[in-house]
Amino acid sequence: METVDLISIIVRLSAGAIATFLAILLWAKTRDVAWMLIIMGVIVEYGEIIYSTLQIFGVVSSNVFIYPELIRVEVLLSNLPLLLFAIGFLVMLLRSRHGG
Repeated sequence: METVDLISIIVRLSAGAIATFLAILLWAKTRDVAWMLIIMGVIVEYGEIIYSTLQIFGVVSSNVFIYPELIRVEVLLSNLPLLLFAIGFLVMLLRSRHGG
């Protein structure tokens, strides 16, 4: 592994850790559904960062399935945060449209 790749992994892990830590702190202070979905998206995104790092170092196999031969863990971890963000944004848009 080259130094550039290692630095990239360290920066990604560090930035993800900071964002996740702050998201967890916010989670304790908010009960807003839209924010909760955004926070969950950040936490799942950090899970994806950890999982991909473990794959790079060969700790975790790339053939781990959620549903046998159909849904891989990395597919779920890479798409679930975006889905959670989208639902959170939708909740916020619907709330602002209905004056709530």
